[in-house]
Amino acid sequence: MSQADDHAGSRRDFLYYATAGAGVVATGAAVLPLVNQMNPSADTRALASIYVDVTNVAVGSQLTVKWRGKPVFIRRRTAAEIEAARAVPGDDSVLIDKNAENHNKPGADASDQNRTLDEAGEWLVMMGVCTHLGCVPLGNGAGDFGGWFCPCHGSHYDTAGRIRKGPAPRNLEVPIAQFTDETTILLG
Repeated sequence: MSQADDHAGSRRDFLYYATAGAGVVATGAAVLPLVNQMNPSADTRALASIYVDVTNVAVGSQLTVKWRGKPVFIRRRTAAEIEAARAVPGDDSVLIDKNAENHNKPGADASDQNRTLDEAGEWLVMMGVCTHLGCVPLGNGAGDFGGWFCPCHGSHYDTAGRIRKGPAPRNLEVPIAQFTDETTILLG
C-alpha cells in the first residue's frame, strides 16, 4: 500500500466520523424539543405545592382553598368534633372504608389520629371531593354524622371525613400536607 492510499484512508475515516458526529448532533437537536414539550408547563409546576395561611381560621370553622384544580377543606375542629371522631376506632365495623386514605401515612387504619394533621386532632386537611362521583360535599356539621354531606347522592361523612353512610366507597382523601410553622400549611 502506498503512502497516498494510507492518506486517503485516514481522510475517508475522518469524513465518516465527521458525518456521523454531525448526524448525532442533528438528531439530538431535533429530539430534545420533542422530549422537552412533554414536561409540565411552568404554571403547572407552580401549583404543585402551595402555602396556606391559617391564622384567621377560628375553632369550629373551615377554610376551602383550590389546589391542583380541586377544593381542599382545611377544618379547625372543636373539642366535641375531635371527641366524636376519636370515639370510633379505625377498624370499627361501622366504617365503610377502614383505610386512612392519608398520603402522609400510607397503609394506616382509619382512626382519627391517622387522618389529622396534628397530634391533638385540631387540624383536618382533606380533598373536598366526594369519592362516589366527584361532587363537592357540604360541610360545617352537615349530614347524619356532623361532618360533611354530599347532597347529589346522599353520602354522609363524619367529623374525621370518613364515609359512614351512602354510596361513596372511600373516605375523603388526605393530601400530602404539613405545618411549616404555627400558622402555615404546605400542601404538596
